[in-house]
Amino acid sequence: MNETLKVLETRRSCRNFDKERMVSEEDIQAVVKAGTYAATGMGRQSPIIIAVTNKELRNRLSAENAKIMGTATDPFYGAPTVVIVFADTNAGTWLQDGSLVMGNLMLAAYAVGLGSCWINRAKEMFESAEGKALMKEWGIADTYAGVACCILGYADGPLPEAKPRKNDYIVRV
Repeated sequence: MNETLKVLETRRSCRNFDKERMVSEEDIQAVVKAGTYAATGMGRQSPIIIAVTNKELRNRLSAENAKIMGTATDPFYGAPTVVIVFADTNAGTWLQDGSLVMGNLMLAAYAVGLGSCWINRAKEMFESAEGKALMKEWGIADTYAGVACCILGYADGPLPEAKPRKNDYIVRV
């Protein structure tokens, strides 16, 4: 089977990370670079990718995400790296652009041996006063919105197997 198709068929979300092992800079660079090659509406490249490896900031973001979710647990499942995808809402395809970046990030993570998971609530996180302050600090214009967070780390155990595909997933007409 073609390696690309194998990655597409076998990548699964990881929710159990080795909390002692930091993601290497080489792996982070490979993953975020793959994100920059995602398709975007009319090639505008509206998204921005922020890689967070600072533990204190990662924990602040986790707490904000948990507050929005209404829980005290870590919505980042202990993953040491959080990649945030923003996209410019002036682009009519901003949400699709950012979603395609997220897909590339997760597939690239798996291809280099990392676990990953899509974490929601980025939009709400960066609509808050603290989130807006971070965006300003990072030089992100207020026309941008959070699309999602991609957590990265080394899996602490095997990833789950793919569930069987439903019978009516594909309809040919």
